[in-house]
Amino acid sequence: MKKLIYLMALNIVTLFADSSFISSSVCKTCHPVIYDEHYSSSHRNSSIYNDPVHKAVWDKHPYKKKNKYKCAKCHTPTDTKLLKKLALNEVAVPQMDKTQTEQAIACVYCHSIKSIKSNPKSNTNILSTKDKILFSARDGEETNNDLAYKIKTSHLGLLTEKSGSPFHDIDFTNENFYNGNVCMGCHSHKQNSHALKVCETQSDVKNTKKENCITCHMPKVQGSFTTLKDTKTHRYHGFIGVSNKPQMLSKYVKLSLKKSDKGFSISIKNEANHQLLLHPLRVGELRVSIIRGKETIKLKSHKFIRIIGKDGKPTMPWLANSIIKNTQIKAKESRVIEYKELLKAGDVVEVELGHYKVNPKAAKKLGLAKHKNLTKFTLFKKERFNVK
Repeated sequence: MKKLIYLMALNIVTLFADSSFISSSVCKTCHPVIYDEHYSSSHRNSSIYNDPVHKAVWDKHPYKKKNKYKCAKCHTPTDTKLLKKLALNEVAVPQMDKTQTEQAIACVYCHSIKSIKSNPKSNTNILSTKDKILFSARDGEETNNDLAYKIKTSHLGLLTEKSGSPFHDIDFTNENFYNGNVCMGCHSHKQNSHALKVCETQSDVKNTKKENCITCHMPKVQGSFTTLKDTKTHRYHGFIGVSNKPQMLSKYVKLSLKKSDKGFSISIKNEANHQLLLHPLRVGELRVSIIRGKETIKLKSHKFIRIIGKDGKPTMPWLANSIIKNTQIKAKESRVIEYKELLKAGDVVEVELGHYKVNPKAAKKLGLAKHKNLTKFTLFKKERFNVK
């Protein structure tokens, strides 16, 4: 028991030792499952040392020559030393250390976000200044703003019930953790110097407690969220997206086939609250094949793409001043693709919807062609329709 108390005290000192963010590995003590999920996520791997796409863009960015890594606010917000240098207009370039490689976006950082400050160029996360209090969300605890660690015993000490955390208090009253707005500090939009939003969530559908960023990208999965209390489920902290388990998001897209005497059509209904693919480097693709007996007839694929540029030509994000082309499927949109091929009874129409994490053409310009995982077709959803 003395050893357990000592370890708890040591972790508390480590957690709030200074103004910088502590290592997420400290959180592993009580949240091993969540820690493992986060470790493989895009959040943990968001720095130039772990994300080859981000590094490729940074290597070509004009701010690199000026030694001003202004991506830090969202890509490495845990690196407080780098942020301070930026604020003082000093040389501020990411250094290959544990902050950059192990916790570019730390657990404590996200759970310290108090509110979001809106700005035309990009939003800003406002962090809490309260000591030893982290924000979270839990059904039934929405009015509890100071959950401290408690141990209750009953039946002569035979049954023990624990609540809270021995390392920090918990504030469950922050509405942003229930409606998903906690994500909007970094994932809302990014505007360049030409007043063009190079990327944006662009949702016409407002987040609600029932349907938002968290409910979709951090769904409840099996497993306890802490070793201190046995729970059946927890919010998935691997952050589902194009880089991680995209098939888990396929339920938000519906595919259907309609046959006619002039051919047939495939309908893609995007039930998500935002455009199907958000990043300008992403490319969606619809592949359709007709299986007729032993023959497979592959039809022309359809791509969904957003191209930004200048003077009608694609450019790097910081140079772009207009959207040259945008065929991405919008929020709640049903896109119908027509085919002139006549179907016969007994045919099977195989439909595949997928994406490329990086447009293969852009990958060559960015020097990413060797990263096959970035330019390969990744299946998102697949359906087979039997023709009568």
